[in-house]
Amino acid sequence: MVMKKSATTTRTIGAGEFKTHCLRLLDEVHDKHIRLVITKRGKPVAVLEPPEAPATSIFGTMKGTGRIVGDIIEPVDVEWEADVPNLFPDEHKRD
Repeated sequence: MVMKKSATTTRTIGAGEFKTHCLRLLDEVHDKHIRLVITKRGKPVAVLEPPEAPATSIFGTMKGTGRIVGDIIEPVDVEWEADVPNLFPDEHKRD
């Protein structure tokens, strides 16, 4: 399970200042894990925050945990129902 780490600090910045210092602010949001609220004429227009950590794939998580404890190639000595001829004779009738 992936838990979202919330931003610890929220800063408000005007759109003009954001435009001037955009690249530095992007680095700051990432490195210091802060949240930026960008305003235009004092009203919030956008929020910039670091992305969530990517979810881990479930595929491959059990790699190396299984083991083979016998011959997996040769047939077993148990008769399967599918091997019994005419077990369900009505199923294969043609009209």
